[in-house]
Amino acid sequence: MSLVLDSVTEDKLVFENINWFKILNGTNQINVITIEKLLSIKIHSKGNELVLSGASKEVELGKKLIQNFYSIISKGYFPNENDFKAGLKIITEGTHSIEDIFLDTVCVTTDRKTVAPKSINQKLYIDAIRKNDIVFGIGPAGTGKTYLAVATAVASLNLKKVKKIILTRPAVEAGEKLGFLPGDLNDKVDPYLKPLFDALNDMLDFDTVSRLIDKQIIEIAPLAFMRGRTLNDAFIILDEAQNTTSSQMKMFLTRIGFNSKCIVTGDVTQVDLEKNIKSGLIEAQSILKSIEGISFCSFNEADVVRHVLVRKIIEAYK
Repeated sequence: MSLVLDSVTEDKLVFENINWFKILNGTNQINVITIEKLLSIKIHSKGNELVLSGASKEVELGKKLIQNFYSIISKGYFPNENDFKAGLKIITEGTHSIEDIFLDTVCVTTDRKTVAPKSINQKLYIDAIRKNDIVFGIGPAGTGKTYLAVATAVASLNLKKVKKIILTRPAVEAGEKLGFLPGDLNDKVDPYLKPLFDALNDMLDFDTVSRLIDKQIIEIAPLAFMRGRTLNDAFIILDEAQNTTSSQMKMFLTRIGFNSKCIVTGDVTQVDLEKNIKSGLIEAQSILKSIEGISFCSFNEADVVRHVLVRKIIEAYK
């Protein structure tokens, strides 16, 4: 039912399942409030109904957004307010459906949370990892490039597609000298690999991670320790690759063996190398882009899935 008055449209949506409807609304109607702010419309909730009013185009978008999320809620998805922001962009661009993206399960965590892409670029990234043996994920902080790589690695290990996960990154400080680090190799490398561990601990409980590391099923190693190795049946992730040199990047990429996948992540705007040293990641973009089986995926501030201020900070620093 639609009623148009003085260019203002009013449209009503009725929902059959009250439990799904409550999830759609969110705690204290936070999801509905988010949609109102995103589209500058008014939404009135009553019983199992939502009444949308505002400019016709925005009301139509709001209606489509709500219907899409109600549909994926019926299939077990629990959205938060940030999902609606991403969902609106997905609908506006029109190349993918919300269901295609939000229900594309990459990994199920120990506490039964589902890891799935949250944007079109993240979906393209996941598809590229499934299809190719070497994938570059390049973009700013908070876009999920490392997190999704780790999730895919854990899923591959759980499905026995690979026998081990190897995590590595160059040991380059971000603008400050840490000096001598005490302890064994793991202790020395741990500060550099902490972001990878953070992602890993989201997928698996602490005891499982510790056990897999002890058995060397999950291996952590500084990039320099990759030299001379052939890595078979492995899911290999090189993080912070913007801080590799040209020779380091070539050395790393040629370690890949049979039945292995290699994911390289980095942000070309945060290179911490000396000014006279060229980033291996930047060079790789230009010399490897036409090789079949190697995929380059780009992210931007619209893909940021951290605090809303992270996106604004990235935009400001541009």
